[in-house]
Formats: sequence, C-alpha cells, structure tokens
Amino acid sequence: MKKFKITNHINLVSPILGSKIYEFSDQFFGKASRLIKDENPIFKDGVYDSHGKWMDGWETRRKRDKGNDYVIIKLGIPGTISEVDIDTAFFNGNQPEFASIDVCFSTNSEFKWQNLINKKKLKPNSFHKFKVRNNRIVNFVRLNIFPDGGVARLKLLGDLEVHHKITTKKIDLASVLNGAKIVACSDEHFGVAQNIISPGKSINMGNGWETKRRRDKGFDWVIIKLANIGIVNDIVIQTHYFKGNYPATFSLQGSFVSKNSDVKKLINNSVKWKTLITNIKLKPHDNLKISKLNLKSEKINYIKLNIFPDGGISRLRIFGKIT
Repeated sequence: MKKFKITNHINLVSPILGSKIYEFSDQFFGKASRLIKDENPIFKDGVYDSHGKWMDGWETRRKRDKGNDYVIIKLGIPGTISEVDIDTAFFNGNQPEFASIDVCFSTNSEFKWQNLINKKKLKPNSFHKFKVRNNRIVNFVRLNIFPDGGVARLKLLGDLEVHHKITTKKIDLASVLNGAKIVACSDEHFGVAQNIISPGKSINMGNGWETKRRRDKGFDWVIIKLANIGIVNDIVIQTHYFKGNYPATFSLQGSFVSKNSDVKKLINNSVKWKTLITNIKLKPHDNLKISKLNLKSEKINYIKLNIFPDGGISRLRIFGKIT
C-alpha cells in the first residue's frame, strides 16, 4: 500500500468524451487533432511528410506577421478544470515561447473568453503542470501559443458536470461518460487505469489498464469514484486482448463515503471496505458477467477493484440504480 498513483480527475479534452477541435489558426506542420490524443506522444526518427518533419502534436508554421496562433477545443461534456498539463515532448527548438489558456461556456458560438492561465513560459521537450482554482463550468477552451510552434499534448484535468435523474433504470455507475473517475491505483506501468471506465470495447492491449509484473507478495488495485450513489446489481469485467497477462483472480470492494476525503486517507481506509465479490477466477480475452448480486441495501459511491497478483483488465462495468 505504500506505493500508489493518485489521478482523481478526468481529462476533459479527451476524444473519448466527445471533445474535438473546433477552430485553429494554423496546422501546417502538425494537425491540431493530435493535441488532444489520449496516447502519449511518440517520436518517429527520419519520418517526413510533404510539409516537413512528422511530429506527434499540433505544430504551426513560423509566423511572419504580428499576432499569435491558437486552437479552440469544444468539450464533449461540460466540466470544471482543476489542473492544466501542457506537454512539449520532442519539440526542441520549435516549441512556443509562451502559452496561455482561456475558457468560456457557450451555447450559440458566441465566445466571452475568460482567462484561466496567464502567459506561461514553455520549455523544450518538457512537461508543464499548472494548478488552477476554478469552479466555473466551461465547454470551450482556447489554447494560445506565442508566437507559433508545436505542442505535443494538452490535458485539462477536472470533473464533468453530469446531472442524473433518480430512475428505476440501471446505468453504468463506473462509466466516465456518466461522471465516474479513477481516484488512485497501485500501478499503471503498461496501460492507464482510466481505460477501464472508458466507453466501448477495448481496441487492443494498450487500450486497457495493465500493471507491471509483481515480484513481491502484494497485489494491484484501482479505486473508482462512481458517477453517483447507487445500489449495484450487475458487474461486467473484461480481459479482452490480455491473453497471457490477465490477472489470476479478482475481488471487488465497495463503500459509501459521505464527504470528500483526502485521497491517501481514502486509500488507507479502503482495506476495510465491504467485500462485494471475492476470489473470482479470470480467463484470457474474456467477458465475465456477474448478475443479480445480493446487495439490495448496500448504497455505495466508491468501488475498489483488486487483481491478483497483477496483469491487465480492459473494461469494468458496474451496473446499478441511482438512489
């Protein structure tokens, strides 16, 4: 339990949520759509296209007039932003000198921009993280770069603004589209934990959550804050594409946490959470459904998935009713 990774936010500009490029000033060397890819940027040595060196990011031509370049992103689901990550990976000598970010909420394409981050100096081939205090719900974001250049990735970490109605219908309480989020995990060496709450079936092994091979007596785990307080009825756990590296078994714990708790305290307390499912064997490249769980009175808003001893999970679905 000593080593873990805290995430506790959703990347609001992820295409998984329906976010997309709305407008840009220029994309001569690199398409703006690369800026919001979920995958980490890569470098292809010696690869060129008709415009020059291929780069895994958004890159504009060299400006020969006044002004600066920009890109506008429309969020798939509105939300609030707590952290901004600007990555200039592999842009060395062609990164912007400065960057700033503006945000707004608009339903008619009329933008009344408000500054989120003032001009910040960018370094070559570097990761830049900026904490922000902002309770404003936004659905449009503008990244300004000064005067031109390339940015590999932009991530806006925060929370979705999703409103749920009390209904008798079951929903996936662990879906990112419904507002669920990964709070923390033990390890995500080969694949990020957020993949398991993403929509649709995984497309390959890299599209799931996968931990490194354990050489100790421990096990791996991930904690999910559910989209809302609910009663769990059915679960689906998938190991698609994990054929020689799936976990041997898994268990599931749940709890109702009434207040926003410190993440480290939450992790420590999770060992005492109620066990919902225990010691279920997993198979390679499989879709396991467990239905009609006898949890009628158990209202929970946090889930902990434990995998033994390590390995890969492609998706986890927690179906239940909002209480």
